[in-house]
Amino acid sequence: MYEVIGSKASRAFRVLWLLEELGVDYDHTPAGPRSAEAVAANPSGKIPALRVDGAVVTESVAIMSFLADRHGALTHKAGTLERARQDALAHQILDDVDCALWMAARHTFVLPEDKRVPEVKETLKWEYEANIARLSEALEGPFLMGEKMTVPDILLVHCLRWAEIAKFPEPGKVLAEYRARLEAREAFRKVAEMG
Repeated sequence: MYEVIGSKASRAFRVLWLLEELGVDYDHTPAGPRSAEAVAANPSGKIPALRVDGAVVTESVAIMSFLADRHGALTHKAGTLERARQDALAHQILDDVDCALWMAARHTFVLPEDKRVPEVKETLKWEYEANIARLSEALEGPFLMGEKMTVPDILLVHCLRWAEIAKFPEPGKVLAEYRARLEAREAFRKVAEMG
């Protein structure tokens, strides 16, 4: 049995969605960052964390990759060129999209007020918009890698939702339609409707 520690309003949403896509049982502890439950799983207090087989896996993309590999779904086989491309897409989304969103959040409400530089958000929005355009051009089919949904799809759609909440630029027609297709999936809707 898996236990996901982390509020669905965090990157834990990605892990929950992936688990729903896999159709496996799990428990969910909707803990916030630095809560007692989060610190018990991860001394840094960061969420999400995944308890499995007496161990804890941290960092959302590491958790998603582990689960996809373990269940042989939403991923390409390790050691293949497709997997290298899949991993490259995941890293591109983390570096170019997630990073800009997280930095904006840090300068909005995470950092102490005297350490925030609100002006940086306009540069981050500019950078995000250029990076999203490149991902839009790379879209090969219904999913980032063509006909097969993989971990980077969950990662990107989560970031597109986060960007909307953070009032970042809209992604354009291609990625808006892509996002709508993935958000229409039953697994996504189940997590979105969780209490």
